[in-house]
Amino acid sequence: MINAKLEIALVRAIREAKIRRHEHVTVEHILYGLLDDELAARTIVVCGGDPEGMKKRLEDFFTSNLPMVNEGRPHDPIQTLGFNRVLQRAIAHVQSCGKKEVDAGDVLAAIFAEAESFAVYFLHSEGISKLEVMEYLSHGHEREEKPQEKNKPGDKGAEKTKETEALEKYTINFSERAAQGLIDPLIGRSTELQRVMQTLCRRRKNNPLLVGEPGVGKTAIAEGLALQVHEGKVPGLLQGVEIRLLDMGGLLSGTKYRGDFEQRLKAVISAVEKEPHIILFIDEIHTIVGAGATSGGSMDASNLLKPALQAGTLRCIGSTTYEEYKNYIEKDRALARRFQKIDVEEPSVAETCAILQGLLPRYEEHHGITYSAPAVKATAELASRYLSDRFLPDKAIDVLDEIGAAFRLAAGPVDKRRTVTVRDVEKVVSRMARIPARSLSGSDLTHLRKLDPTLKKTIFGQDQAINALVTAVKRSRAGLKQTEGPTGSFLFAGPTGVGKTEVAKQLAVAMSIHFERFDMSEYMEKHAVSRLIGAPPGYVGFDQGGLLTDAIRKHPYSVLLLDEIEKAHPDLFDILLQVMDHSTLTDNAGRKADFRNVILIMTTNAGARELSERAIGFTGDSRGRNDRALKDLFSPEFRNRLDAII
Repeated sequence: MINAKLEIALVRAIREAKIRRHEHVTVEHILYGLLDDELAARTIVVCGGDPEGMKKRLEDFFTSNLPMVNEGRPHDPIQTLGFNRVLQRAIAHVQSCGKKEVDAGDVLAAIFAEAESFAVYFLHSEGISKLEVMEYLSHGHEREEKPQEKNKPGDKGAEKTKETEALEKYTINFSERAAQGLIDPLIGRSTELQRVMQTLCRRRKNNPLLVGEPGVGKTAIAEGLALQVHEGKVPGLLQGVEIRLLDMGGLLSGTKYRGDFEQRLKAVISAVEKEPHIILFIDEIHTIVGAGATSGGSMDASNLLKPALQAGTLRCIGSTTYEEYKNYIEKDRALARRFQKIDVEEPSVAETCAILQGLLPRYEEHHGITYSAPAVKATAELASRYLSDRFLPDKAIDVLDEIGAAFRLAAGPVDKRRTVTVRDVEKVVSRMARIPARSLSGSDLTHLRKLDPTLKKTIFGQDQAINALVTAVKRSRAGLKQTEGPTGSFLFAGPTGVGKTEVAKQLAVAMSIHFERFDMSEYMEKHAVSRLIGAPPGYVGFDQGGLLTDAIRKHPYSVLLLDEIEKAHPDLFDILLQVMDHSTLTDNAGRKADFRNVILIMTTNAGARELSERAIGFTGDSRGRNDRALKDLFSPEFRNRLDAII
C-alpha cells in the first residue's frame, strides 16, 4: 500500500525524532522527512516554496519547541494522533481514487487537514495551499506567475513565458525546417501560392483554406510558402514571417481532465496573437471541429479560434479534403466564412512529370540511383492510369520512391546497373496495382493491333461477332465516337453456350485490363438494384456504398460484363442510360464513378428461341424475328446508345 520512497521518508522522520530524543513523532517530523523526497520537494518548489528554507525552520522548531527525553533513559518516540490521522487520510484518499500505492504527494496533501499544526503553518507561510498541491499532483500544472514576479531583475536570462513554451511544445516550425533544407521544393502551384499570399495580406479574414483531394499537395503549398519566405521570394508584407504547424496530436495527448486541451490551445492562440509575424498552419483543420467539446456543449476548439480569425489578429492557413469540408467546415457556417476557400486541383500528367523532375535530385541522392527521362514520364503515366484510388502527384511520388527502395534492396547484377528504366517502373507499378506486369508493357496501339488475331485464336466459330466487336473498339479508341460514353457499349445476343461470356473474358485478357462480372439474376427485384449504386439514406446498407460504383472506382480500366441482362429489373436499364451517355454514375454518397475507360458488355438470351426456330418455307425471317424480340425487351433510347448489337 505504501510505496518504497514514502516508506524511506517516514523512516527518516522517525529516525530524526529518535536522534533528537523527542518524546513524540509529530506531523512536523513527517514534513521534515518529506522534504528529502523527490516528489514532495518538487511539488513544494512548483507551488512556490523553498524546501531548504523550510528544513532550516523546522530544525529551529525542533530545538526550541519540542520536549526532549533525558539522557540515560531508554526511549522510543510515540506517534501522535496527528501523525496517525495524516497517514489514515492519505490511505483513504488513495483507496477512493482507485490508486494502488500511497506516495509522498498523498501524504503532503493530507497534512493540510491538521490545520492547528505548525507543519501547516510553515506551508502556508511559504505561500503553499492545498488546492495548488492537489492541482499539481493531479494535472501536473505549475501555478501561473503574478505579473510583478515575471522577469525579475537578476534572473538568469529572460525566462520564456507560458505562451512561448506552449508554442514551442505544440507547434512545428516550418521556417526552421526550410532553413535546415528539410523541405522539398514546390514545383508549379504558382496560382494557388499567389492566392494564399494575397489572402494572408488582407486586413481581416486573412485566413486561406486549401481544399482538395488527399495527395494533391495541400501541405506542400504551406511548406513551399515557408521555403519562399526563407529564400526572400515573397512580398514585403510577408518578409520574415514564421510558419508553424499546429500539432493536434501533441495538444490532445496527455489531457486527462476537462479544460486541459482548451488551456493548451488558448496558450498557443495567445502566443500567435502576441507575435504578428507568426502564421499558424492547421493541417486537417476539420479535426478542430468538435475537439475538446464535452457532451451537450458547443464550446470546442473551432469556437476558441473564431474571435481571433474574425479580428485578423491570428493568421491561419488550413487544409482539408472536399469530403471533410462538406461534412464539418461547411456545416459550421460561422467558421467557413472566416476562411477564404482555395481549391487545389489534381495536377495533370504533364504537370506531375514536372514535379517529379524537380524532386529527382533528392530521391537520386537518397537512393544512390539515376532515373532516366522515359522512366519519369512512365512513372506519372502509369501511376495516373493504374493507381486509381489515389491522386497525383502523391501516388506518382510514391512510385518514384518505391522504385528507389526496390533498387536499394536488390542485390547482385541489379546493383551494378544504377539507372532506372521504363521496365523497372512497370514492375513496381504492377506490384502496387496488383496487375500482371505484361499488362503495362506496350502501348494501346500494340494491344489494338493484336486484338483481332488474339481473340480469334481463343474463340472459334465467332469470327463475325469478333470482327464487329474489334471494329467498334478501334472506332471508339480512334476518337470517332460523338458521345462522351464508355470505350464501348455492346449487347451480345445469342443462345446459351455460344461463347458470349467467354468473348468478354478474352477481350479483357487481350487488352490486359481488369474483368468485372455481375450476374443480373441477382438483381431481379426493384430493391436489389440499389445494391449496385448504394442504398438510399435510412435503408440497410447505406454506409456500404454501391457494388458497381465501387468496382469501377477501384478498376477504372476494365471490361464490365452484365450477364443475362434481360433478367434484371427494368430500373437497371434506366440507370445504364446515363452510363452509356455520359460515362458517369453517382453512388448514394455523392461519389462519381468514371466509366470513360470501361468496355461495357451486356449479354442476353432474348431472341435465341426465334433464332433457333426453323420456319416453314423460306428461313430468312428468323433474323427479323430476333430483332423484334430485342425491340420488345429494350427501349429505343437504350438500343440507340449501344455501339453494336452482336
